[in-house]
Amino acid sequence: MREDPCVTEVPTVRVVDLPADLVLLDVREDDEWQAGHAPGALHVPLGQVPARLDEIPDGEVHVICRSGGRSGQAVAWLTRNGYDVSNVAGGMHAWVDAGRPLVSETGAAPVVR
Repeated sequence: MREDPCVTEVPTVRVVDLPADLVLLDVREDDEWQAGHAPGALHVPLGQVPARLDEIPDGEVHVICRSGGRSGQAVAWLTRNGYDVSNVAGGMHAWVDAGRPLVSETGAAPVVR
């Protein structure tokens, strides 16, 4: 998935502005997801997004990664393909800084990697 040079801006939202009933798509790699992620988030690594479009729900979806770069690429691509998506500014680091919950799949305390 390459970023389109014609798309210069992607829709972006700050963590503090996210709705309570959000749909969150986490595009980080498996090891990052397992170390710590938002409860209830959908996990589809960036490179798998085109092949797993059927897993992305209709309606507004907020896309997140560690810091916002990969999610920005996903948002640009998904927007061009008709999805209503926005990039979460600052990614999982901003999520944690805003005091949002984090869970892990490892049994250890959750961390952002």
